[in-house]
Amino acid sequence: MQLSTPVELPAGLPPVSYNQRLLLMGSCFAENIGRCLTDAAFRVDVNPTGILYNPLSVSTALREIIAGRTYTESDLFFHRGCWHSPMHHGCFSSESADETLQRINSRMAAVHANLPATDWLLLTFGTSYIYKEATTGKVVANCHQLPEKQFTRRRLTVEEIVTDYIALLTELWQQNPGLQVLFTVSPIRHVRDGLHANQLSKSTLLLAIDALQAAFPYRVHYFPSYEIVLDELRDYRFYADDLCHPSPLAVCYLWERFVQTFFSPETRTVMQEVEEIRKALAHKPFHPASEEHKRFLGQIVLKIKRLKGKYPNLDIGKNPDYVIPD
Repeated sequence: MQLSTPVELPAGLPPVSYNQRLLLMGSCFAENIGRCLTDAAFRVDVNPTGILYNPLSVSTALREIIAGRTYTESDLFFHRGCWHSPMHHGCFSSESADETLQRINSRMAAVHANLPATDWLLLTFGTSYIYKEATTGKVVANCHQLPEKQFTRRRLTVEEIVTDYIALLTELWQQNPGLQVLFTVSPIRHVRDGLHANQLSKSTLLLAIDALQAAFPYRVHYFPSYEIVLDELRDYRFYADDLCHPSPLAVCYLWERFVQTFFSPETRTVMQEVEEIRKALAHKPFHPASEEHKRFLGQIVLKIKRLKGKYPNLDIGKNPDYVIPD
């Protein structure tokens, strides 16, 4: 008995491997998949400017990364006791302008340096609505709870997104010809304007991505996270308490479908070994100073060394989940 409608997954895509470097940018869904990739010890950078929701905020951030932009205090504003950047998430804000700039510029410098060697760029769009500063007309990534009257809000058109991204992707490929680009649309529902407006917003994103795939059929790909939640899961059991965000179970299901689409059997085998190491290190021993526990840790060290010898780009050691206790 079949109780759901399976979403057809894309076939024949270039596989993602441990030898590659990945950059994820976009909405909360990018954070969720990025966390899964990090746990699996892939070389991944997730949202170097923080969570971004709309295509123009993502493209603006990418152009700043390409240019290697350095932020100064004139790029910040002070509000409610903290210094903020309108192009960065609140996780970069602090009570000190210097600290805010240090957080921003250190991340920007790192991602700029790694961009030419990045193999996959994964972009997740959440909404086609944008906010612009009323005085300057600049698109902002985060309003930081400033009064709404300071901004104008509207929905992008398909043509605006496509035109902007054709130019952006062309610029990216001039620096990195081998870069593969994967788009997804976040399954998170933006219900502030009503469900109909949310559907129009998501439809705009889907149509724009479809046009970009048609323009660059061998370099631009799409993963149907939005469709999987709406059609395969299709039940409020798979949403969090706010009935808008996918539940942890839904995220796990999406991750399984992502793995099924992009990872070879060899990569999945390594992922399983990495997960066993992570679970072993998460185990809390009753007697951490015992010889038995020391032998247990020694076996884990040997497993890590063996994996690192075979897959030198495996990101084990930098991730705190894989730190061997003293």
